[in-house]
Amino acid sequence: MATPAEARVDLSAIRHNVALLQERAEGATLMGAVKADAYGHGLVRTAEAVVASGASRLGTAYVREALALREAGVTAPVLSWILTPGEPLDEALLADVELSAADEGLLAEIAAAARRTGRTVGLHLEADTGMSRGGAPLAAWPGLLSAALALEAEGVVRITGLWSHFACADILDHPSVDAQVDAFEAALKLAEQAGAGGSHVIRHMANSAALLTLPRARFDMVRTGIAMYGLSPIPELGDFGLRPAMTLVARIALAKRVPDESGVSYGHLYVTDRETTLGLVPLGYADGILRHATGRAEVLAGGRRRAIAGRVCMDQFMIDVGDDPLAAGDEVVLFGPGTRGEPTAQEWADNLGTITHEIVTRIGSRVPRVYEGSGT
Repeated sequence: MATPAEARVDLSAIRHNVALLQERAEGATLMGAVKADAYGHGLVRTAEAVVASGASRLGTAYVREALALREAGVTAPVLSWILTPGEPLDEALLADVELSAADEGLLAEIAAAARRTGRTVGLHLEADTGMSRGGAPLAAWPGLLSAALALEAEGVVRITGLWSHFACADILDHPSVDAQVDAFEAALKLAEQAGAGGSHVIRHMANSAALLTLPRARFDMVRTGIAMYGLSPIPELGDFGLRPAMTLVARIALAKRVPDESGVSYGHLYVTDRETTLGLVPLGYADGILRHATGRAEVLAGGRRRAIAGRVCMDQFMIDVGDDPLAAGDEVVLFGPGTRGEPTAQEWADNLGTITHEIVTRIGSRVPRVYEGSGT
């Protein structure tokens, strides 16, 4: 390893996870969510592995993510679902990117781009079934359907999908979950009555948590995000047989002996209680290591768990290894699958009061992704 740190991504783990999720989908097709640089795992290589593993579609939040896939030669169907004014819609249509709409104003922008380019866009209409985030409120749903059908008759759009998103599928027995499915089914019924529910239209609602625990929400397609990367969407139910794909490692930049009562890092939040050896780990909050990991998170160094000693800095943090041997260049594992005794991303999330999504997506661009295992 020639760099101070790297995120090792096991493509064989991603392939395993996609196959497992596809089996659990019981006939529904699978969309792999590769937004946010594939949850920090690297957009293009991850997307290639996901498609090679059998996913029928890819999902991105932004058009620029979808265009990056096209520029890299990924030809699988791609849906982008967050569109703001001024998005490069012409480029998206020319690259055969499917788009989502939740209001008539956005629909008009998409239609204008279709007329300019002479391309018919694959359109997914999003219904807000109770998350109150994206999607058309159910009161506005009939109007959105009517406008989309008029554009379909004109030939500028093709209604390809109808979809919604869960607010609480990862919370066991939350009453909103069934209520949202009921609302989505009502929205689908309205779409069918309006003429937008043909057999070619893909109905999709389930995220990772719903895919694994809620069969009635699978419909025609499931959208897998965090589970595809081997991290459980509902940790209290276990790992579901998933394999974590990312291992974050660094090399000790400096090891030194310091005396008793040495204050360590900014604010001297950690003070040594004996003569000891400190190790400098060249990762910090600029790389996604949360500042409040100070004293809360552990790493594996020299075959043992070590707590972060003192304040996490922008580019580095310290560990205290006592009298154990430690030298510059020695490897430190921040998190991984846990098979070697190292902490897992789930442990980091638990200790920091967050979710694994944040742990892996925050790993910054200074940390190269190094791919292991077969992605094809």
